Amino acid sequence: MIKSIITLILFMTAFVAISAQSVNPNYDSTLAKSLHADDYGMKSYILAILKSGPNKSADKAMIDSCFRGHLDNIKRLVDERKLIVAGPLGKNENSYRGIFILNVQSIEEAEELLQTDPAIKEKLLDTDLYKWYGSAALPKYLEASDKIWKVSP
Repeated sequence: MIKSIITLILFMTAFVAISAQSVNPNYDSTLAKSLHADDYGMKSYILAILKSGPNKSADKAMIDSCFRGHLDNIKRLVDERKLIVAGPLGKNENSYRGIFILNVQSIEEAEELLQTDPAIKEKLLDTDLYKWYGSAALPKYLEASDKIWKVSP
C-alpha cells in the first residue's frame, strides 16, 4: 500500500513538472538556431563596464584622436556583429563611463577585442568584464537601430 502511494506521488509530481512547461506557439526553430538560443531563448554574452582609466593626460589632440578611434571601433565591432549594445552612462560616483554588450563567449575574447579600441589601449578608459546571460534575440535590435538615427556622432 505504501509503495503504491509513493509511486502515485512520484507519478503526480512528474506529471505536474512536465505539464508546467509549455511550448511557445510562436517558436521559430530556424531563427533560434541562427541566434544560438538555448531552449529558453537565451545565450551568454560579455558585459563590459567602461570606466575612466589611469591615463590622465591633458594632451587634447591625443585624447580627441583616441575617442574618435573609440567611436570608429564601436562602428567596426557593430558591423562585425561582435558588439550588440553600446552607450554612455550618466555622471556617477564610480567613474563608470559606459557599457558594451559583446557577442562573444569568453572574457579572453572580449579582452582581445577591447584592445582594438584606442581609448582603452591608451588607458583613457578601463573595463570590468562579466559573463552575462540575456535574450539571444538581442542582435536583432541592430537591424532597427541602424534605421532610427538621424545624425551621426
